[in-house]
Amino acid sequence: MKVSQIRQAYLDYFAQKGHQIVPSSPVVPGDDPTLLFTNAGMNQFKDVFLGFDKRSYSRATSAQKCIRAGGKHNDLDNVGYTARHHTFFEMLGNFSFGDYFKQEAIGFAWELLTEVFKLPKDKLLVTIYAEDDEAFEIWNKQIGVPAERIIRIGDNKGGRYASDNFWMMGDTGPCGPCTEIFYDHGEHIAGGPPGSPDEDGDRYIEIWNNVFMQFNRDEAGNMHPLPKPSVDTGMGLERIAAVLQQVHSNYEIDLFVNLLKAAKEAVDGAGAENCDATSPSLKVIADHIRACSFIVVDGVIPGNAGRGYVLRRIARRAIRHGYKLGARKPFFYQLVPALVKEMGEAYPELLAAKDKVSEVIKQEEERFFQTIANGMEILEAALVGGTKTVDGDTAFRLHDTFGFPLDLTADVCRERNVAVDAAGFESAMQKQRDQARASGKFKVAQGLEYAGKPTQFHGYDTLNHEGAIVTALYLDGSTVQSVKAGDAVVVVLDNTPFYAESGGQIGDQGELRNETMRFAVADTFKIQADVFGHQGEMLEGEIKVGDVLAASVNVEHRAEVMRNHSATHILHKALREILGDHVQQKGSLVDANKTRFDFTHNAPISATELRQIESIVNTEILANTATSGKVMSLDDAQKTGAMMLFGEKYGDEVRVLEIGTSKELCGGTHVSRTGDIGSLKIVSEGGVAAGIRRVEAVTGKHALSFLQAMEDQIGQAAAILKTHPADLVNRVTQLQESLRQAERELDKANSKLASSQGDELATQAVDVNGIKVLAARINGADAQVLRETMDALKAKLKTAVIVLASVQGDKVSLIAGVTADTIAKVKAGDLVNFVAQQVGGKGGGKPEMAMAGGTEPGQLGQALASVKDWVAGK
Repeated sequence: MKVSQIRQAYLDYFAQKGHQIVPSSPVVPGDDPTLLFTNAGMNQFKDVFLGFDKRSYSRATSAQKCIRAGGKHNDLDNVGYTARHHTFFEMLGNFSFGDYFKQEAIGFAWELLTEVFKLPKDKLLVTIYAEDDEAFEIWNKQIGVPAERIIRIGDNKGGRYASDNFWMMGDTGPCGPCTEIFYDHGEHIAGGPPGSPDEDGDRYIEIWNNVFMQFNRDEAGNMHPLPKPSVDTGMGLERIAAVLQQVHSNYEIDLFVNLLKAAKEAVDGAGAENCDATSPSLKVIADHIRACSFIVVDGVIPGNAGRGYVLRRIARRAIRHGYKLGARKPFFYQLVPALVKEMGEAYPELLAAKDKVSEVIKQEEERFFQTIANGMEILEAALVGGTKTVDGDTAFRLHDTFGFPLDLTADVCRERNVAVDAAGFESAMQKQRDQARASGKFKVAQGLEYAGKPTQFHGYDTLNHEGAIVTALYLDGSTVQSVKAGDAVVVVLDNTPFYAESGGQIGDQGELRNETMRFAVADTFKIQADVFGHQGEMLEGEIKVGDVLAASVNVEHRAEVMRNHSATHILHKALREILGDHVQQKGSLVDANKTRFDFTHNAPISATELRQIESIVNTEILANTATSGKVMSLDDAQKTGAMMLFGEKYGDEVRVLEIGTSKELCGGTHVSRTGDIGSLKIVSEGGVAAGIRRVEAVTGKHALSFLQAMEDQIGQAAAILKTHPADLVNRVTQLQESLRQAERELDKANSKLASSQGDELATQAVDVNGIKVLAARINGADAQVLRETMDALKAKLKTAVIVLASVQGDKVSLIAGVTADTIAKVKAGDLVNFVAQQVGGKGGGKPEMAMAGGTEPGQLGQALASVKDWVAGK
C-alpha cells in the first residue's frame, strides 16, 4: 500500500466505526498560544477534552500534520541520521470524547492492524502501565495476546506516574495510562523489547499509542476519576507505512523515495555533479522540505524569533547539507513541485500555495548562501592571533545569530588544527532549549471555574433583557454568594444581550440593575465557550446568586464597535481584491475607536493601492445594502462559498455573515445596513512582522474627526506659509525650488572659497624629499569645503601630501590627501590616523583620500606640525 492509500484506509475504517472525519488543523495553532507548532493529533481537540468546547460528535478521526522541531519535542538534530526521526510527520488518530473507552479503543486498534492491514499477530507486542490491570485483561482475555507479549511499564522516569506509559497533559489536569503497540522488525535488527536494557535499538518499533484520559490530577498530585473518560490515540503514518511496505527505514517508503530522487536531482543541478545518493544529507533535505513548506503555507516567514526562527533554522539546515554536497546556488525550492505531487491531493492548501512556498524558500536560500560567506569572514576573524580553541560562546553566536552550523565551524577549525569548545557551545545551546521548552510547555487553561448553566446570548436581536438570573459571582477570582457596593466583580447570567469578547471584537459595556442595585459593566468575556462573564463594579446595593436583573448594553459603544467590525469584513475583501488572494487574516482588534487588521503580505501597500482599497470599501458603504447573519451547518456554509479563516476552529453550526459583497463566517455583532458604517478612512499601514502587514482604519464619527484634524493641520500649515490650503502644494514646491537654488548658490560660493583658499594655502607647502607637504587649518569649513579645497590643492601642487583640518565646537574634522604619484610612499589612511590619534580620534579611507574626526581641538596645532616629520620618515 502507498502512503496515500494507508492514510485513506485508516480514515475510512474509523468512519465506518461511527467517527467523524475531521480535517487536519494547520501546523501553526490558531487558538493555542502555549504551542509553537501543532505536535500531536489531539491538539485541535484540546478544548474538547478540557470541557471548554463541545462538538456534535463524540467520536472523531484525523490525519494531522505535525511539526517537532523545538521545545520539548525537538527531533531536528537527529533527522537524516536515524530511520524514523522527522521534523514533519503525519499522525493518524482516533478520539473518543466521553463515548467509548479502553475495550473499544484496543479492539479498534487490533482489528485495523491485523484484519485490515493484515499484520501478523506474532509480530506485535504491547505495553501497558504497570498498574493498569483493566488494560491487561482486555489484551489478554478478550484480544488474546499472550501474557508474555504484554509488558508492564512502571514509573520509570523518576517520580510517581512519571512513566512511558502514563500520559499527562500538564502538571495538573486530564491524564491517564496508555497502552502502546510495537512491531517486531525481526532478529536481524539490533535491539530489545520495550523495558529492556537495549530497548533503544531499532528491532521493536512503536507504531500506535492509545491514551486513556481517566483521571484529573490536582495541584497536590491527587488523582480524581473523570466523569467522562476519553480516548486519544496516535499512529505515525510514516512508521506504519514502513511496516506495511516491508522496509526498515521511513526514508525507504514510496513518499520519501520520490522526494529523495527530487533532492538529488536538485542538488546535482546546483553544482554537486552526481552527489552520493546514500548520503544522510539527502534525507535531511527530503525531510525538511515537508516541514518548511507546510509552515510557509500557514503564513510563517523566515525570521529571527519564534516560529519564523524555527522555519529559518530548518530551511538553513537543509540548505547547508546541500552546500556540503556541493550545491553552490539555490536548489531547495525546486523540491516543492515534487512535494505537491506527493501530498497536494491530501492537503489542497499546499497545492494552492505552491508558488508562494517556492518563492519564500528561494529567497531564504539566496540569503543563506550569502550568510555562509559572511560566517566564514566572522570565523576567520575569530582565528586571528594564533588561538588554539574557538570558545563555545563564539561558536554558538555563529550558529544562532548568523546561521553558521557548528559542524561547519568544526570542519574549518580542524583544517587549521584549532579545536572548538563543544561543551561551551552545548551549554549555550541548552540555555536556549530550556527557554524554548519553558515557552512551549503544554499548559492547562487557567481561569474561573464554573459548573452551572450556560449563558444564552440574545444580543443579535436586542440590547436589553429583562429577567436575567445571576448564576455565579466572582470576587478576586473566587466564587462568592453575594457582593456589595464598591466591589469589583464578575457576574454570570443565564441570559444576556452583552456580547463577550471574541474573534477580535471587544466585549460590550453597559449596566445591570434592579430596584435595589446597580452594576456598571466595563467588559464582557467568555469564561467558557458558552459562559459569559460581565466584569465591572458594584455602584449601588447588593447582588446575590439567584437575583433577577435587567441587563442593558451601552447603545453608543455597541454601535461604534459594530461599525468598525462590519467595516473590517469589507476591508478584508477589498485587500484581497487589490493585493491578491494570498491575503489571509492574521489577527484583528475591533473596538469603539478603530479597527486594526493584520494580514499576510510581503510588501508595503502603495498610496495608489490604499486609495483603491478605500474606494472599494466606501462604495460598498454607500450602496447601503442590508446585512444578514444566518446560522447553518458547517457543510452548508462551505457550499455558500463563505470565506473561512484557515486554521480557525469552527463548530458544527456556524453563522454566515453577508455584508455588501463580503461573505464570511463570523459570530460578532454587525450593522443592519452597510450605510450605517458612515464611511471608512485608513489612517495607517505598516509591517508588524516578517510577511505580516497591519492596517488601521476609523469609521463613523471617528472618520469625520480624523478628517477634520487633518484639515486643521493643513490650514495651519497654509497659514504659516501665507497661502490658501488649495495652493499649499504649489507653495511647498516653490519653497523647495528656492531651497535648491540657495543650495546651488552656496555650493558655488564654497567652490570659490575652496579655490581661493587653495591658492593661498599652496604657498605654505614645504618640500620634503621632493614631495610638497602641507598641513593647515581652515576655520569654519565643513566636510564639503574640506574636500573641494583638497581637490584644488592636489591639482595645484601636483606631487603632494596634504592634511587639512577644521574645528567646530569641540569636534575636529580632518582630511588627508595624497597625489597619485606619491601613493607608493604614503597612504592617506595611515596619515589621517596618525594625526587623528593625537586629537582623540580615528578614521580611514582610500589610499589617495581619507577622513577622520577627533574630540581634542587643543592638540590640533601640535598634530598638524608633526605631519612634516612623519612624511620625512617615510
